[in-house]
Amino acid sequence: MQNNKKETAVPAGASPLRRLAIGLLRLTGWYVEPFPDIPKAIVVGGPHTSNWDGVLGFTTGFALALHARFMIKNSLFRWPFGWLLKKLGGIPVDRSKAGGVVGQTVAEFNSRDRIIIVMTPEGTRSNADTWKTGFHHIARQAGVPIVLATADYRRKQVTFPLILEPSEDLEADMQRIYECFSDVTPQHPEKLSRPVKVLFDQKQAGAHSGKR
Repeated sequence: MQNNKKETAVPAGASPLRRLAIGLLRLTGWYVEPFPDIPKAIVVGGPHTSNWDGVLGFTTGFALALHARFMIKNSLFRWPFGWLLKKLGGIPVDRSKAGGVVGQTVAEFNSRDRIIIVMTPEGTRSNADTWKTGFHHIARQAGVPIVLATADYRRKQVTFPLILEPSEDLEADMQRIYECFSDVTPQHPEKLSRPVKVLFDQKQAGAHSGKR
């Protein structure tokens, strides 16, 4: 029988680290689709229900040679882990400064021609009641799109199903994001954030009733 499962391609001239990441994805059966050709964006990854999501996220970034960055409080950049955080793409942020995280992140976007910043606004990997919406304010102020990155543990696929130009209607934009996240199966569905879980459960119930 023919195997139609997609595999992440190994580009010519890929670095050893990139080849290793792609090899790990292939070994574990994961496929990662190409990242959109966008110079600046906020990537919102999820759903976040397991520590393995972070491992998969870093492996995906290396496999795509994405050079993604993430904002993290400056106190964590002290010895002995500061060098590692910078190597992985960490950008120190001082929450006590005027403008806070939003202002400093917007400044990072404005100071570079190309930059991808990854954020996880669910804030926790277990049953978050609400999402943090700072990423939306950052995207609007910086004039950059929001790219969704979803990990489907049932299909073993990482995809980028939505490129969202943030509007003035925060609630409508968030609903579109929740809908996309509810279309995939996380490692622990019971730990989905509440806005996503409501939609996920509805879709699962509809799928089961359709099979009867």
